[in-house]
Amino acid sequence: MSGRMIAPPNDSPQPEGDVSLMSFEDALAELDRIVQGLEGGKQKLEDAIGAYERGALLKAHCEAKLAEAEQRVQAIVARADGSLALRSAE
Repeated sequence: MSGRMIAPPNDSPQPEGDVSLMSFEDALAELDRIVQGLEGGKQKLEDAIGAYERGALLKAHCEAKLAEAEQRVQAIVARADGSLALRSAE
């Protein structure tokens, strides 16, 4: 079996697509929709499980994007003259 992600069933309200290609903002918005849908409690069990699985993927993706952004911000250092520079990777 390949490492391809299994998409939710077609009758699921969740959009299909590769989470790794999503921007942080799009992933967070979809995750918010999933949480609202799960909190509503009106989904069929299989749909709720699929939504939860996709939500877990989206959460991990958002956490990775945030960690990447944090590393980039931490790499910016202020020089004595007030200008900004990138710290070299260690």
